[in-house]
Amino acid sequence: MATFTELHHAGAPLLLPNAWDVGSALAFAAAGFAAIGTTSFGIAASAGQPDGGRSSKTATADLVAQLVRLPVHVTADIEDGYSDDPDEVADVVAELADHGVAGINIEDSKAGRLVEPAVLASKVDAIKHRTPDVFINARVDNFWLAEQATVDAVLLRSQAYADAGADGIFVPGLAAPEDISRVAAGIGLPVNLLAHPTLSVAELGDLGIRRVSSGSLPYRAAVDAAVNVATVLRDGGQLPAATSYGEMQARLEAFIKDPRT
Repeated sequence: MATFTELHHAGAPLLLPNAWDVGSALAFAAAGFAAIGTTSFGIAASAGQPDGGRSSKTATADLVAQLVRLPVHVTADIEDGYSDDPDEVADVVAELADHGVAGINIEDSKAGRLVEPAVLASKVDAIKHRTPDVFINARVDNFWLAEQATVDAVLLRSQAYADAGADGIFVPGLAAPEDISRVAAGIGLPVNLLAHPTLSVAELGDLGIRRVSSGSLPYRAAVDAAVNVATVLRDGGQLPAATSYGEMQARLEAFIKDPRT
């Protein structure tokens, strides 16, 4: 089995689905994905909380402790590390690493605004010194927040995080093909994007992208699908096909008995 780092240097980009609970992770694993991430939005929303504000810390740790039992690599979305103190952030990641997490995703914004690059760089440095084997995906939020949203600004921040020890760079919101190419060429680390509205994973790979994350899209699509089922029932339409109760129950029973099968 390839290591999590090696998956970022394969012939095609790593497609990373993001789970919000055990059931979604089991489904992704059953579909053959070699690595699964968590989604802070999906986890927070499932608990009735808005995304951000460090609301997903406990639920993420609890979920990761279960998912690492699966025969896949697991990487955790930890928002901004849940603290302003680099040592406290390193403690969080060390606990996740003790569970067996392969990587983390950590962002350079707080309360919907960019922070100074030195803030995330110091956290990355502390994490790397404490847990050198954990893959650090440093998220650059310029385009996501439409703040200092230029390629040059992204490259400057990315270099600071690379110098601090980041293993990959995540640029959500980056969409224009020419910008994608420039960022991918200008960063000496694997670059991660969210699923693109018009470009396929293969096309993103041709532009230099090495990892594509689903983000919260599966969670949001699942909610839409649930509403659709209820609406069809109400309106007397044709019910959609779905995985059977028996199959999903069997997955859960197998997970409880021996999650690595």
